[in-house]
Amino acid sequence: MQEQKIKNVLNFYVLCNKLKDIVRTGWMNWHVERERVESIAEHIYGVQMLALAIYSEFQYDIDIQKVIYMLAIHELEETIIGDLTQFEISREEKAKRGHEAVEKILAPLEKGEEIKSIIMEFDERKTKEADFAYHIDKLECDIQCKLYDEENTVDVKAVKNKLNFHDPDVEKMLEEGASWSQMWMTFGQRRYNYDENFLAISNYAKNNDISLNK
Repeated sequence: MQEQKIKNVLNFYVLCNKLKDIVRTGWMNWHVERERVESIAEHIYGVQMLALAIYSEFQYDIDIQKVIYMLAIHELEETIIGDLTQFEISREEKAKRGHEAVEKILAPLEKGEEIKSIIMEFDERKTKEADFAYHIDKLECDIQCKLYDEENTVDVKAVKNKLNFHDPDVEKMLEEGASWSQMWMTFGQRRYNYDENFLAISNYAKNNDISLNK
């Protein structure tokens, strides 16, 4: 019994450890030119730190510890199905594949059902914590895009014909002269229904240099 518990711990850790080496698909799609590009594990760290900062500076009546727990495991499915974007797969199909993957990953763990319930809560977005975590997940990606753009890691003109997806909103903004990050962040503002605090952070990041190296 003790040996099996040890194996469960190590197997789960080793599986999750794969996320350190899986690069986020969005940066690959846009051919980000950089020595190191963000992994899924680094994104997970980023969303947790962003959640703590926003919770610190703005008034949200939420259980922040639950949010951090939720964000720590919200990409668990990607150890099996990878990082599938909205341009590659429908939301419904991704949810189906993701839930099947989560079932498989958590089945051996004694508290697997408890962990799964937090992931399902995140996916269903019916609680204050899940809604906050969902928007953190989206905003963190927008901010990371802006940081990469400030490093000049993407030449939009050069990669335009290499993209493996087509979206009329994206194409229209780029044709009208938006920078890569301006397009990305405007896309997020239109799609994700940010509240006034998230929208203010997004707009500030979009319109100002935010890198500490500048």
